[in-house]
Amino acid sequence: MKTQIEIILLKEIEILKQKVNRLEGVNVSSVPIYQYSRIRDNDLNELFEIEKNLDETIFNQWFNNEIEVDVDTQIFLENLIKDNRVLIESYNEEDLKINVISPILSRVKFKSFENKIRDFYEASLIYKTDKFILKGTADFMVSEGLVESKKPYFFIQEFKRSEEYGNPRPQLLAELISAVELNDWQFIKGAYIIGGNWHFAILEKLERHKYQYFISKNFDATKVADMSLIYKNLMFVKHEIMKMLAK
Repeated sequence: MKTQIEIILLKEIEILKQKVNRLEGVNVSSVPIYQYSRIRDNDLNELFEIEKNLDETIFNQWFNNEIEVDVDTQIFLENLIKDNRVLIESYNEEDLKINVISPILSRVKFKSFENKIRDFYEASLIYKTDKFILKGTADFMVSEGLVESKKPYFFIQEFKRSEEYGNPRPQLLAELISAVELNDWQFIKGAYIIGGNWHFAILEKLERHKYQYFISKNFDATKVADMSLIYKNLMFVKHEIMKMLAK
């Protein structure tokens, strides 16, 4: 049973939340807010008509790309595995990000001053409708804009061991849905990571608030062959984005 002091503190916290929401232009009485970091499958199913499509042929063009991994990069990837293989499953979120994920993404190098695009870590993302709001920070996204994110193209969601909401897939899907709607696109790509395991994803908008998504096979970042494929898949995304910007 809560004490009188606890009840008063809870009321004060609720009042502060309402004040913050009013400052952000949110009507808390009618519009529910969903945080990306806390969203689950049942939340997505309440908000959208969304279904997993098991047809993996949609990844053929992406994964069967002709990108070659040069010798220096191959050595880099092999050394990265050697340095982290026995520890990767015990890494916490920041360990994994600094020791494994960031080096790969830096090697791919999404940043382009010419095209005014770069990679963003913990960047703010918000998608508002008259029925709900999706908001929060994305672990990683490639977006137009050098100082601020303006148009997201690709997302990576990482598993957070320290949080109750540990499934990164619905979190990634919520971010992809937001980007599809904000950009007025039909398709968008992303990926999520659990320890050393990478899954790539494609989201397709079928109609308003109706989507299907595709999840790839697992790529194991502790294996040389899979690590090379992860690198190639990320490079394909980079080349695809640069072609879009060149049009």
